[in-house]
Amino acid sequence: MRAVLQRVTEASVTIDGQVVGEIGKGIMVLFGMLGTDTDKTIDYMLDKVINLRIFEDENGKMNLSLMDVEGELLIVPNFTLYGDARKGRRPGYSGGAAPEIATELFDKLCAKAQTLGIKKVATGVFQADMKVALVNDGPVTLLLDSEKLF
Repeated sequence: MRAVLQRVTEASVTIDGQVVGEIGKGIMVLFGMLGTDTDKTIDYMLDKVINLRIFEDENGKMNLSLMDVEGELLIVPNFTLYGDARKGRRPGYSGGAAPEIATELFDKLCAKAQTLGIKKVATGVFQADMKVALVNDGPVTLLLDSEKLF
């Protein structure tokens, strides 16, 4: 699993002109799935996302987590995170999980996030043409890759 997370003051996902998910202060995270991802991968990645100390404390130091600041979480599926652009000019996307596997993983990820005591969890829609809007706070942007962990 691969994730790009951004600390935001606000973020939203729109499909066909309708907002399907939106948050205020918190983290917007794009998730790409691998066919080898498991429940253990989901648990690890969510734990990392919600507990990374990327919010400022009273001294202006990034010392607080999403949970500490009672922030919100927007989860957006993004298969292009496993795009391979090393050859030619058109990226290949065969490295990510097949859609039926990725859908199941994304659904599990979102369901698990709902159980973690996060103030608000919003999501994008798998395989939809989404328009994602956000105000990156900082900017703070981090990459997480489970393949480098297990």
